[in-house]
Amino acid sequence: MQRSASVPVRGLVAPIPTGGLPTWEPDVSRGAPPWWWVPCHGGSGATTLAAALGGADAGPRGWPRYPEGIRPGVVLVARTHAAGLQSAQRAARQWASGAVGDVRLFGLVAVADAPGKLPRQLQQWLKLVAGGLPHVWTVPWHEPWRLGEPPSPETTPRHVAKIARDLQSAAEHVEGDTR
Repeated sequence: MQRSASVPVRGLVAPIPTGGLPTWEPDVSRGAPPWWWVPCHGGSGATTLAAALGGADAGPRGWPRYPEGIRPGVVLVARTHAAGLQSAQRAARQWASGAVGDVRLFGLVAVADAPGKLPRQLQQWLKLVAGGLPHVWTVPWHEPWRLGEPPSPETTPRHVAKIARDLQSAAEHVEGDTR
């Protein structure tokens, strides 16, 4: 069984000096969604996942910062190419160091950047990144989205829709957790 990080390890993992995700302040008048889809880089697929799976909002590239007492849920999103995995790795390290504030990180969704099997080098890199996160889900290539089919909960493949069910369960499990 592979063990993964479930909480930041303050003091053990040094914050990265540059290249991580910035922070941003959501509109607190709306309250916090169950989680934010947070893109690790442009073109990650966060907006597509928000439309395809529903249940949460796609945020801008960065960590949401709420006033004390509101602990936002976050799901990082990155493509499975080298630049995407590097961005995800930097974001994971930021979170693990405790440098991103009090967020509940549910994990990372790694979205296929091309059809077919992920090359061995990228598989190994994804496994390395996964070791520093609570959970990693993978979304395989979905040709209809590439060809312009609008993503929606009604047309999302079953194996992708399972991610939303996992996240909803995780969000309900920690509802009321305001530490």
